Amino acid sequence: MFRTLQEMVEAARAYGPVRIAVAAGQSPECVAALKQARELGLAEGIFVGDARQIWALADEIGFDLPAHQVLNEPDLQAAARRAVALVRDGNADLLMKGKIGTAELVRVVLDRDQGLRTGRLLSQVIVFQVPGFNRLMLMTDAAINIAPTLAQKAEMCRNAIEVAHALGIERPNVVLLAALEQVNPDMPATVDAAALVVMNRRGQIPGAYLEGPLALDAPLSRFAAECKGIDSPVVENTDIFVAPDIEAANILYRAIVYFARAESGGIVVGAKVPLILLSRAETPQTKIHSIALAIHVAHYQRQRSTK
Repeated sequence: MFRTLQEMVEAARAYGPVRIAVAAGQSPECVAALKQARELGLAEGIFVGDARQIWALADEIGFDLPAHQVLNEPDLQAAARRAVALVRDGNADLLMKGKIGTAELVRVVLDRDQGLRTGRLLSQVIVFQVPGFNRLMLMTDAAINIAPTLAQKAEMCRNAIEVAHALGIERPNVVLLAALEQVNPDMPATVDAAALVVMNRRGQIPGAYLEGPLALDAPLSRFAAECKGIDSPVVENTDIFVAPDIEAANILYRAIVYFARAESGGIVVGAKVPLILLSRAETPQTKIHSIALAIHVAHYQRQRSTK
């Protein structure tokens, strides 16, 4: 189990360099991230997009890209299809979003005939390191599922548990967040959380311990938990936080990063390979963390598929 994101990155280097297909690769952020990834021995990029723009961006930062790593395809949709095809046909290991919208790329990924769909729900999983905490923690889903149903939340839990396992957390503690600890029919998040706990206890969501509904203070503070009469192994020992909807997750994620000065990385899981779908506002270091996270999850999935 990794205690820091730097440990995670260093361990990922043992599996690299992997090949990352970048859809619409004419993105300054992606070009810079893949330059750093090459220098670290993590990954090599295969940039599918406007070749002239890609080489211009690479020249600006002194990134020597050989011709076979730049595939000229100026049309965004065509670039997305070609990048996905590289992964589908085994010519690339991972997929990264370049200068194309997340929804556009996800549509190509989910294409029934030419995509990377598996029948599983796609969901985002973020790993973060917060000052003052001696471990990595995970969160879902701040990017893909807007108002998830109970069934979708169960899949989100399974996806996040898989990522935790890939990081060496053998039996993660999962907290199902809500505004309070009691089940209130007027607050659907509390009802869903209680149902997910029952599913966990009956083996429908295996490989972890689920607790909820819980407000955010209880799992983070033993004092708060004791005041509320909560006795649970998740108190001050939570590995995964599951938000009730995308708005709560996105606000919580931004608060963690900007208020708590956390470092993070994130991927989307549920496709044939982890997807690196990053915002332009993410720092270069966040992109490196995300690449490393994707490498660990891909390695874990390959190991499981051969058993």
